[in-house]
Amino acid sequence: MNPLKAFMATLSSKSSPAKKMNVDSIYDIKINAINGKPIELSQFKGKYILFVNVASKCGFTPQYKGLQELYNTYQDNLQIIGLPCNQFGSQEPGNSESIASFCEMNYGVTFLISEKIDVKGKNQHPLYSWLTQEINNGKKDSSVKWNFQKYLVDSNGHFVDYYLSTTNPLSSKITKHLK
Repeated sequence: MNPLKAFMATLSSKSSPAKKMNVDSIYDIKINAINGKPIELSQFKGKYILFVNVASKCGFTPQYKGLQELYNTYQDNLQIIGLPCNQFGSQEPGNSESIASFCEMNYGVTFLISEKIDVKGKNQHPLYSWLTQEINNGKKDSSVKWNFQKYLVDSNGHFVDYYLSTTNPLSSKITKHLK
């Protein structure tokens, strides 16, 4: 493909303008756990929720350890949900069984892991439409740059902020909200 066609293809592959979702709150968004069973986000009302797009073959994969430590420390008022995604360097190629096994065997993960989803692009999961679009979350627009980007929602379902992959899960940027 010549450079002009390649450039035009990237322009046409850009996502369409943000549209207001047909949900009253983040608690109305549907997503499944890695075992295929629905995760009812409303069960976490009263807790913060940290959403993290995860991958098992990424340089940031050791953050699973910090995420588990964060969960162990703050689980009374925090739910972590890891969301496997294969959109960045094809670093999450596995199926549900291999992902679950990897998380448990290598990092002792006990927090929730969802089904594999897309966090950007035309097949972006509705959860990430809410997390990344100000028109839906009421606070700010963002784009997911890489694996292990983190999104924090407060105990009332309001968007707090997002943190790039380089932010340690135990960073005070995150923990200051949980204390």
